[in-house]
Amino acid sequence: MKKTTKFKELVIDKTILMCPIAHDPLCAKIIEQTGFQALASGGLACDAIKMGVPDTGLLTLTEMADCAGHIVDATDLPVLADGDAGHGNVTNLIRTVQIFEKAGVAALMIEDQEEPTRCGHTSGKRVVTPEEMAAKIKAAIETRKDPDFMIIARGDSIAVNGIDDAIARGKLYRKTGADIILFDALESIEQMKRVVTEIDAPSAVSMVPGGKTPDLSCDELQEIGFNLVVYPTFCTCLIAKTVKTAMETIYKNRSLAGVEDKVLGLEEYNKLVGLPEIRKKEEKYKAYGEEIASDFFG
Repeated sequence: MKKTTKFKELVIDKTILMCPIAHDPLCAKIIEQTGFQALASGGLACDAIKMGVPDTGLLTLTEMADCAGHIVDATDLPVLADGDAGHGNVTNLIRTVQIFEKAGVAALMIEDQEEPTRCGHTSGKRVVTPEEMAAKIKAAIETRKDPDFMIIARGDSIAVNGIDDAIARGKLYRKTGADIILFDALESIEQMKRVVTEIDAPSAVSMVPGGKTPDLSCDELQEIGFNLVVYPTFCTCLIAKTVKTAMETIYKNRSLAGVEDKVLGLEEYNKLVGLPEIRKKEEKYKAYGEEIASDFFG
């Protein structure tokens, strides 16, 4: 089954789909081995990997697609990619869809922020007109080659224009052809219930520790009616805190004492990233080479 088709089936399934954003390909492998059925590539993580900077829209389209492509290559799971605001106008958006689809992602999220975009749970966001976003969604739908390649329309206008404007935009985006509607930084359970009940479309929500959205479990989100939950910052912030704490301990103690139990052993790490399988292949092809060469060289 195509990854696009698999992702689509998971979204419309009765059970809510949990979709962590992988910080990098290594995290993607861990997410897959843990048992998750899908994952994502996001701007905040890519900014951290490439430049060590905040989520301020500094990366180019090709840099973002490169991050997503490496994650796609590291896992057999379908990957949702962050297309920001399309990296420009409708013409740029068309190329954005083409490049991400070639990278092998299963779905693409496009937001209605003005560029440069900001993390959805921070202040100071600005949004484009509904007409401009509708045009981008239409262009995305008509550009994709695979009809199962899902386009997720992300609305960021709640903090700017209020919930009524956001819902009106969501209805417009759905009518334009968006497959999923995601409102970032929902501020209350009441808002969460409204977007699910008032918009006839699969609904998605992002959960950010310390963010603006109420911290609900997957069961609670599913009961409200959400189809998809994305965890955009968790892996990156977890890694940052873990490494920061460990480095402070090492610097203070002037040794690894006190942190040995915080890391994987080398053997366990190599197993995680697939070294035993690589060595088996090496031995397989070495044996083949020796066997076939013996017919010619004795």
